[in-house]
Amino acid sequence: MKPIINRKARFNYNILEKIEAGAVFTGDEIKQVRAGRISLADSYVLVKEGEAYLVNAHIAAYEKASYTTDNSRRDRKLLLNKKEIDYLVGKLAGSNLTLVPTRLYFKRNYAKIEVALAAGKKKYDKRETIKKREQEREARAILRGAKRNQAAR
Repeated sequence: MKPIINRKARFNYNILEKIEAGAVFTGDEIKQVRAGRISLADSYVLVKEGEAYLVNAHIAAYEKASYTTDNSRRDRKLLLNKKEIDYLVGKLAGSNLTLVPTRLYFKRNYAKIEVALAAGKKKYDKRETIKKREQEREARAILRGAKRNQAAR
């Protein structure tokens, strides 16, 4: 299964540090996660009462479920050690950092979420990112055109 990547996180934040965390899902949710029907786009991680939670991640409802719960954006617990949680709380305290999920993948049949300690980008940083991406795309197109011309000769 391909990992689910949160592309919005890389665009909106400067990623400083990454931590791997387990995730607690119900049976219906894990089936949908394995099918790739999860979105991490607007989600974030919140630490409250000594536990970490994945907030606002959308998992589509399972069609074949015997009962339906219309709670696709509920908070889901993340499995982190106490030391890791204390470390993250220390980093977050008194700073403008946040925790965002960047990737969801499976490791030995367990769902893992890569959580990143991140600082928000300013608007001009985002514009700079777009500009660099467009320049790289144009450079690749020029190189591709040069290779085609060389092959045609």
